[in-house]
Amino acid sequence: MQWQRGERLQDGKYTIRDVLGKGGFGITYRVRDLEGRQYVIKTLNEEAQASQYFDKLQQDFMNEALRLVQFKNHPHIVKVYQLLQERVQKNNLRNRLFNFGAPPSSFFLCCILMEYIEGTNLDDYVKKRGVLSEAEALGYIQQVGDALTAMHREGLLHRDVKPSNIILRASNSQAVLIDFGIAREFTQDLTMTHTQYCTPGFAPMEQYAPKAKRGEYTDVYALAATLYYLLTCTVPTFASDRALNAPLKPPTQINPNISDRVHEAIVKGLEFLPEKRPQSVQDWLKLLAPPPDNLRSAVGMDYQKLRDLLAAGKWKEADEETKRVMLKVGGHEQESWRLDTNRINQFPCEDLRTIDQLWVKYSNGRFGFSVQKRIWLEVGGKLWVDDTKVMQKFDDRVGWRVNGRVSGDLTYSPNAPWGHLPCHLWWNVWLGIFFSHAETCKL
Repeated sequence: MQWQRGERLQDGKYTIRDVLGKGGFGITYRVRDLEGRQYVIKTLNEEAQASQYFDKLQQDFMNEALRLVQFKNHPHIVKVYQLLQERVQKNNLRNRLFNFGAPPSSFFLCCILMEYIEGTNLDDYVKKRGVLSEAEALGYIQQVGDALTAMHREGLLHRDVKPSNIILRASNSQAVLIDFGIAREFTQDLTMTHTQYCTPGFAPMEQYAPKAKRGEYTDVYALAATLYYLLTCTVPTFASDRALNAPLKPPTQINPNISDRVHEAIVKGLEFLPEKRPQSVQDWLKLLAPPPDNLRSAVGMDYQKLRDLLAAGKWKEADEETKRVMLKVGGHEQESWRLDTNRINQFPCEDLRTIDQLWVKYSNGRFGFSVQKRIWLEVGGKLWVDDTKVMQKFDDRVGWRVNGRVSGDLTYSPNAPWGHLPCHLWWNVWLGIFFSHAETCKL
């Protein structure tokens, strides 16, 4: 049984709009309520309904739905609102036979009501954009890692972490983990019977067996594989092939711009044997932690004050300090208001990278020139080209424009829109030209 567009559920409260996706056991619909609000309803798909294990699958589905409700306030886990039951008639059962060999007149199908997230999944995003910068990729991985840590704390494994199960919210580009169809309870290192389902390339070898020891390290493998994909546009070698001695291709062979630190963390997270991997997501994320700040400058500029302001979360003062040091490095300190085109193109890449890396590091990937460049490209901007309409879209995305008007009131908070800071320098700078130079400097 698969519902069709226009069908109504819950006595007419929700109307099916379309099918969003179909996985190994579940199917996901976009629905609209009586007030026009959009939601997602997920339930077991036709194959699961026809399975001889339907009752167990539905019970597992219900149990995990109830567990996921507790995470509805986590910013990086899709919000689960309610567990519903929908009566399905016999003529929709598609020959499914229950325990006694005869189809009943109807049965209840459990459904999960979830939020509908406007945005794109990381798989589509990477296919469109190509390999991501380390700063951007690590920002998403940190957010998903926080989500997994919360789940693991409650004894729940996701078991299907992959780029297509991570959505970037259109409103703020935050990463949200979705699709908990095969999430299961676990006891660390205890051999348990789990449903045998996995996504090749992102699943470790222990997921290929119905009975195997599982733990947080199972999701560590998938998260490391996801980072591998974000930085290479390539799915890692399947664990099943590695079991036959096929080697894991080092990510730096595909993308030589990956740093040694990140490369080593990816390889460690993708260790074939579970005991050789970091045993928790937090342990693995520590391997990705940036080294001590390298405050390099091609002209001898001192960036310690900027670093200290950012480390203390003094965003306004850091924004003003960024403007001061950039004008000084650019030779416009006396004019104190702008960098012209020539000065932008002559701005030392070493200094630009230092400033950007400080902002990215201390904002957990939320602020910085590289973040702003990404958003500029996302709204249709082109390098070296400035367009008024694109600029307006950019201002809207980063929160510089409110109700159609550029506002001088900035939000100096870690919860400000992505790319909101730094800002003070940009009022009289052509952003297309600046981001072209940022691209040259490999930001």
